[in-house]
Amino acid sequence: MKGKDTVSIIGLGKLGASMAAAMASRGFRVIGVDVVPRSVELLNQGKPPVVETNLAEYITKYRKDLEATADYRHAIGNSDITFVIVPTPSDERGAFSIKYALSAFQSIGEALREKDAYHTVVLTSTVLPGSTRFGLLPVLEEASGKRCGVDFGLCYSPEFIALGSVIHDFLNPDFLLIGEFDRKSGDVLTGYYSRIMENDPPVKRMSLENAELTKISLNSYVTMKITFANMVSALCERIPGGDVDVVTDALGLDRRIGRRYLTGGLGFGGPCFPRDNVALAFLARSLGVSHELLLATDHFNRNIPGEAVKKLQGILRPGMTAGILGLSYKPLSCVVEESQGMLLAEALADHDVKVFGYDPLAKPEVLRQRGVRIEMVDSVRDCIDASDVVFITTPDPAFKDLTRADFSRGRQPKTVVDFWRVFKNEFGDDPRYVPAGMSPDMEEGAGILKRMWS
Repeated sequence: MKGKDTVSIIGLGKLGASMAAAMASRGFRVIGVDVVPRSVELLNQGKPPVVETNLAEYITKYRKDLEATADYRHAIGNSDITFVIVPTPSDERGAFSIKYALSAFQSIGEALREKDAYHTVVLTSTVLPGSTRFGLLPVLEEASGKRCGVDFGLCYSPEFIALGSVIHDFLNPDFLLIGEFDRKSGDVLTGYYSRIMENDPPVKRMSLENAELTKISLNSYVTMKITFANMVSALCERIPGGDVDVVTDALGLDRRIGRRYLTGGLGFGGPCFPRDNVALAFLARSLGVSHELLLATDHFNRNIPGEAVKKLQGILRPGMTAGILGLSYKPLSCVVEESQGMLLAEALADHDVKVFGYDPLAKPEVLRQRGVRIEMVDSVRDCIDASDVVFITTPDPAFKDLTRADFSRGRQPKTVVDFWRVFKNEFGDDPRYVPAGMSPDMEEGAGILKRMWS
């Protein structure tokens, strides 16, 4: 490892561990720091501390350039730049708490006190405007006894990644966002990024506060686009011949809109998107800016599972059984936080429907949840056979191999509620198939429009 540039990464969660492995693949020596002894132990053994696509392979291949420690002084003393990727959970106000970042910056500052060379600190965790300059920088200067811009540099540079493709997304970003305390700080980080990224992304450099606002605004805009598609989906269900895919495919051809995130489905979930609107609403409210749009997006999204159950009152009865295929917040993920499938299961259970669930990746996480009224099964077949109604809640590739016949064996044919229209070609006009975003009753839809305009 002699002669290689060394970076340190504080936090070995899904993003931190993936960034460490990705940077090692690009020729850097990487020192990871974590307060969890098991995470440190696993990385030093050449094993991934978390589950993420390709992470195990990257760690195995580039193990010689990776090490982990709980010692901040060792990591800071032996690196030239530090990326801080610690949790910023929502607090009681709906804002992002920086308590873990404060602890990390305190330890970094204490390590910097013993270092003579210039060092650059980069916050990557999502925070709200003002957090870096007014919340974290004073701690760093006081703990180190040094001045930012003179003795060390500081940047805010969040990543735009999706769980399940973190390594690829990190190495191939659409653009790089750099909030810089001063030009020297930004120059240093830009230089590192130029050697880390596999593509040649545009770089947007700006103040710390503008970068903080850009990150949270981008996330919130994506959720608004998803929610708009879901509203169009609901409208399509009420007009004769309505088909959300036909409408959104056309909308997406307009360059002002684009096709990404414009597929009507079951709403967004996961550890980031749901809390981002709440946090941006908190910021807007604190600054005296109208925040109704953000609250409307959040409200619409949270109501989707309940509205879906309400629309199915003619099908669902107390004592029935329902199967949910997909309980993670998106395909190929084990994360169930704010999952629409989980919320749907709760809404069904509230109507005295017994719920069976199948999701092999998410099963351990579901079983760890307290008070969840879902009986997890070990196969798609078991889930379908146990259910009167089957819900397709994620467009998981594993479900695409199912056929119409798979939903008919065993007991009587199942009602299939397909939020992503995975099987619309397979089922056609079968009355037991209920595709979200498509008109189930031509006559009813025509009647409503006729009354509007007669």
